[in-house]
Amino acid sequence: MPGTPPTRFTYLGPEGTFTEAALRTIPAAEHGVRTPARSVPEAIEAVRAGEADAALVPLENSVGGAVPVTLDELITGSPLMITREVLLPVEFVLAARQLTPLAAIRSIAAHPQASAQCRHWLQANAPDAVVVDVLSNAAAAISAAAGEHDAALCAPIGVGRNNLTVLAEKVADRAEAVTRFALLTRPGAPAPPTGDDVTSLAVSIRHDQVGALLSVLTELAVRGINLSRIESRPTGEQLGTYFFFLDCTGHVAEARLGEALQGLRRICAEVRFLGSYPKHRLQPEPPVAPPRGLSDGDFADSAAWLSRLRDGA
Repeated sequence: MPGTPPTRFTYLGPEGTFTEAALRTIPAAEHGVRTPARSVPEAIEAVRAGEADAALVPLENSVGGAVPVTLDELITGSPLMITREVLLPVEFVLAARQLTPLAAIRSIAAHPQASAQCRHWLQANAPDAVVVDVLSNAAAAISAAAGEHDAALCAPIGVGRNNLTVLAEKVADRAEAVTRFALLTRPGAPAPPTGDDVTSLAVSIRHDQVGALLSVLTELAVRGINLSRIESRPTGEQLGTYFFFLDCTGHVAEARLGEALQGLRRICAEVRFLGSYPKHRLQPEPPVAPPRGLSDGDFADSAAWLSRLRDGA
C-alpha cells in the first residue's frame, strides 16, 4: 500500500455484516480504527474529506453482479485509488436465540439480497416460514436476538455478537458465491508489482467515433494484456454515453501495460486510473501468462533494440 499504512478505516455498515468481516481480514484494519458508514457514498466521502484513510466497499458479487453505486462513486468526485481487493465467500447461516427445529420456524428476518441468494434452500428446508425484509444482515441477527422473529439469515460474524445459536451453516443456493470488495484510498504511488496484479481503469470512449470500443480492446489485446472484466455504466450526461470499467492483468509499472495506458490516453475521451494492486486468490493458481513475444521481458528487449537503432549502435 502506498505511503503510510492506513490506520483509520471506514466501511459499508452496520457492524456485523460481510463487509466488516472482509475488512477484518486486513491486518492493518484488524488493529486500526474501524467505523461503519450508512452507505457506500458516505464511506467514500469520509476518505475524500480526510476523515478516514481508507474505505472498504463492495465492488461486485459473483451472483448479483456489479454494485452500481460503487462504480458511480468511482467516476464522480475527486479521484480515488484501489489499493487492495478482498474476496470473501458469501456463506449465510440460519440462526436463532435457541436451538429450534426448522419445521417450527414461522418467521425469518433477512436482507432481500440474502433471501434471494437462499430462496431455494428456504423453500426446501423451511417452507412454512415467512421471510421478512430487513435493512441489513446485521439487522436480521439483531431482530432474531430480540425475539422479533424466530430466526435470521445473517453473516457468521453476527452470531457471536448477538448470542445466537446456529441452526444451519452455509445456507445458500450457490455454495461458490463470492463478493469482491475494494479498499479505496486517496491517490498515491501504487505498491510495487508482485507478479500477480490487477490494474483497474474507467474509460470514456468518444461516442461519435466508429469502432471506439474495439480500439480500446485492441490496445490491450495487441500487447497480450488479459482483460478479466468489463462493465459499463452511463455517464449521466446524455443517453448513449458510458464509462467502461476494465480490470486488466498486470501492473502500471510494467512496460506492456504502461504502453497500453498511453494508447488509451490517446484514443479515449477520458481515462481514470483506479489502481494497480495484488490479485486476491481464494485458491492458489498461477497467473495468466502473456502470449509468446508479449512478456515484459520481450517488451524490454524490443525497447533496448530500438534504443540501439536510434543511437546508431
